Amino acid sequence: EQKDPDDSRFSVKTLLDRSCFETIDDSSPEFVNFVSILEHILSHRLKGQTTWFGYESPRSFWDYIKAACSKVAHNCIRSMESMENVRSSRAKGRAWIRVVLMEKRLSEYISFALRDFKTSRRFYEDGAIMLGEEAGLLADTLIGLNTIDFSFCLKGEGLDGSCPAVIDYTPYLKFTQSADSISSDEEEMRTLGSSGSESSSPDKTATAASIFTEQSNLVSKCKRFEQKYRMALEQKGYLEELVRLREAQLSEAVSHNKALQQSLADAHLSHTVEKEQLEYIILELQDQLTVLKNNDLRSRQELTAHLTNQWPSPDALDANAVALDTLLYRKNTGQWDEYVDAQSKFSKEETPSLRGLCGSLTSVASYKSLASLKSSECLASPATEISSPGITPS
Repeated sequence: EQKDPDDSRFSVKTLLDRSCFETIDDSSPEFVNFVSILEHILSHRLKGQTTWFGYESPRSFWDYIKAACSKVAHNCIRSMESMENVRSSRAKGRAWIRVVLMEKRLSEYISFALRDFKTSRRFYEDGAIMLGEEAGLLADTLIGLNTIDFSFCLKGEGLDGSCPAVIDYTPYLKFTQSADSISSDEEEMRTLGSSGSESSSPDKTATAASIFTEQSNLVSKCKRFEQKYRMALEQKGYLEELVRLREAQLSEAVSHNKALQQSLADAHLSHTVEKEQLEYIILELQDQLTVLKNNDLRSRQELTAHLTNQWPSPDALDANAVALDTLLYRKNTGQWDEYVDAQSKFSKEETPSLRGLCGSLTSVASYKSLASLKSSECLASPATEISSPGITPS
């Protein structure tokens, strides 16, 4: 058995190289070889279909694709089944390969089919390529074909199922001439030139020498080209690695930038919330301060009103308060004289003047004492005093 996954990798590489110079179609030998290799892989150890009589009829890989890829989103399975010019199962499979290549979805279909391992076990025997680990490498290899723009005609004779799928391994063979073989060829050329020098003419000797020189020049040119190719290949690998490194750094920087933007947005949001809370607190404190000021002003006003109501007015005091020295008298003149004599005697002996004890005529205490004197009938009423003539004491 051939190593078909390796052959598919080589065929994909040759297809990619050819697509750089020309358009790939059905006439391209690289594409024909690739399709043949893919058909061999999909048909490797494919089980036959058992009939009612116990016989097995051969199957094509289209039966497996039709069963395993029927749930692929926006698949073309139904379109392939309804094609009128493609009738055989093998032809439908070949048409399907061309359609999915133009849609750039061949790797997607193969990957989806490989994930349905139950269906794969039902269609393939043990040891089949589609059941091994190489199948996953095949799906990864086919991703490279998405960069190629294919153009196929689905009505040609290439879709006929009678055409065998033959793989041409010639493009993948590489002949490398060793240094020993090159030196032996040079020695043989010298031997031929020396042996034929006696019997040959000088023209033939010159021709042999020119051929040998031209061959050595070609060999040196090939070596130089090979060296340049290897150097370019190494530079290509270095640049690809550098590009991958820069892409990784770019993705990391982008993710870091997103994280910073998110943290900045969160900080701005928290700052806005804190600012709104502080503004609300300031407004609330201002309201409380206004209420306290109003309460303080009201308390002051109430205290002033209370003190004002407790203190008697000057008019009332002027009308009711009478000096004690104008009220202390008796109706009887004799009694008055005796009273005056007693008071003068008392004051002369040891009692100081009582005028200082009378207090102010406008004080509340003197007014109350005046009321007590009136109640004991020691003092006359102000009305009586005003109506009757009296002597004002000095």
